[in-house]
Amino acid sequence: MALTNFSPPPPSKFTGENYTQWTVMMKAYLRAFDLWEVTEKGFESFSLPTNPTVAQSKHHSEQVFNQYKALTCIHSSVIETIFNRIMACDTAKEAWDRLKEDFGGSSKTKTMQLLNLRREFEFLRMKDTETVKDYSDKLLKVVN
Repeated sequence: MALTNFSPPPPSKFTGENYTQWTVMMKAYLRAFDLWEVTEKGFESFSLPTNPTVAQSKHHSEQVFNQYKALTCIHSSVIETIFNRIMACDTAKEAWDRLKEDFGGSSKTKTMQLLNLRREFEFLRMKDTETVKDYSDKLLKVVN
């Protein structure tokens, strides 16, 4: 039996921390509503001909609606201080790219983060008072 009224809960609000985890949750959320493509590729606005067909008008309306729907999803998934960074963005792609630029880091930053994670992994040891579950949680946090 198909779920026709499936509505996943929104991801937790992005606070400026855990950007990678937030993007994974947001991508899944936007995909659930068929909004990821307009977020990733952007909205290609085209002008309708003077006498558009019903199909052309419908397609254009859907594209405009999905664009604003995706932008609204992003706006509602960030805290106010993060929202202030993206409030001037007119499209979901602009907002997504701005967040990626501000919080995703450059390739140099990512390289440094990778080196830090590698070092953290190498020094990771299970303590005598630690349970296996606690240790595996720490290990998975570093690995992911």
